[in-house]
Amino acid sequence: MNKNDLKPARVFEQFANINQIPRPSKHEEQMIEYLKAFGESHNLETKVDETGNVLIKIPATPGYEKKATTIIQSHMDMVCDKLVDVEFDFHKDAIQTEIDGDWLTAKGTTLGADDGIGVAIELAILDSNDIEHGPIECVFTRDEETGLTGAFGMKSDFMSGKYLINLDSEDEGQFFISCAGGINTTASFKFEREAAPAGLFFFEASLKGLVGGHSGDDIDKKRANAIKILSRFLYMANEKYGVRLAQFNSGKMHNAIPRDGKIIFAVPFGKKDDVMVDWNLFTTDVEDEFHVTDNAMKWNIGSTDAQPVLDKTTSDALIRSLQAVDNGVFAMCQDEALAYMVETSSNIASVQSSENEVVIVASQRSNVMSNLKNMAQTIKAAFQLAGAEVIQNDGYPAWKMNPNSKLVDITVETYKKLFGKDPVVKGIHAGLECGLFSEKYPHLDMVSFGPTLRYVHTPDERLLIPTVQMVWDHLLEILKNIPED
Repeated sequence: MNKNDLKPARVFEQFANINQIPRPSKHEEQMIEYLKAFGESHNLETKVDETGNVLIKIPATPGYEKKATTIIQSHMDMVCDKLVDVEFDFHKDAIQTEIDGDWLTAKGTTLGADDGIGVAIELAILDSNDIEHGPIECVFTRDEETGLTGAFGMKSDFMSGKYLINLDSEDEGQFFISCAGGINTTASFKFEREAAPAGLFFFEASLKGLVGGHSGDDIDKKRANAIKILSRFLYMANEKYGVRLAQFNSGKMHNAIPRDGKIIFAVPFGKKDDVMVDWNLFTTDVEDEFHVTDNAMKWNIGSTDAQPVLDKTTSDALIRSLQAVDNGVFAMCQDEALAYMVETSSNIASVQSSENEVVIVASQRSNVMSNLKNMAQTIKAAFQLAGAEVIQNDGYPAWKMNPNSKLVDITVETYKKLFGKDPVVKGIHAGLECGLFSEKYPHLDMVSFGPTLRYVHTPDERLLIPTVQMVWDHLLEILKNIPED
């Protein structure tokens, strides 16, 4: 397959266009201007709210004027991650795509199909004059990935539709009708560095090559977390030899499982050989532990120059807290119909060292808001016990299932008609903007779906090309079958 064979061509043309536009989370200004100009150039009513969300209206085609207004929504920002040896500036450079069999990928960076492919589908609809539909509001929200800022800032009169189709899901043939709520926890250890005591030997150790993934969608896949693995080794070494920590850096995004990390630490000079033995044994055990999910781990350890270290009290507290804070799935859904789905989880997402501070970010998710609060308090308490300053954001709500959804019924029936098979209707442990929409627009009837994506939020992100045509065909069929207002 080559790029000329990508179908539907109108969707992939729009995707190629927006991949020329830098759109990191919180820096979507160029994308906002592009969308505004796109709507205006097509003589369509276009508005931008105070937050930076964009809405473009397209009137009904002849014969469909009485249908209820449908909102089609996606987010314009993307997660920016790259391989460590790739030179790339997400604020300036265009995403370079390539085809790998039936998959579309990027050259050493995230692809931006989350949720750029949703944006491209909307733009293709706006650019088409040969499809049948009632009134449509195409909505593009900003900063979904790092805080749901667009959805939070949207006023309750910005959208006016009755039905909403969210194009931010990642498994073709699966329709999502509920999602988890979430809270971010940030713990800060402040300190004054001090000169390393005499008689210490300094190590620099690193781990890379983990699969990583989305901390909602992939938290139940038992993938290795680089922060937790390196913390385990530090805790063991600290208990045996007394470690002085100098640096700990791992992870970038609050909603991604960290794929790599590096630590710099010191031990008494006479224990350096023992540390090497322990490292070799530890890495072998961890590779065996994760041999199914993460079979390409790359370890490295060696000597490095002496440097100022954290004071012993802070060093111990940091290492112990990272060992103590659990990570992964805490509970599965109790409802028998949703027993397959994670209910509550937490992910240690990043640790970043600076001169006088180490900042840790963890994200908690749950479909049950009381359990979300409990999980967030549990993580907060663990860091408070270690002496860290801890703050938490307001979080975002869960989206509750609507058992009487007309839109879900239409979505299922049209899918069966088109493809001759039953889709999967389910909830999702990841957060979707539908949760916030459900608070501000309680009348909205919503569903979320999209083409198949894998390894989102990582440089391995890939889009299954044939599923884009399936989603396009299905979306057009839904639009023809929207009920009259």
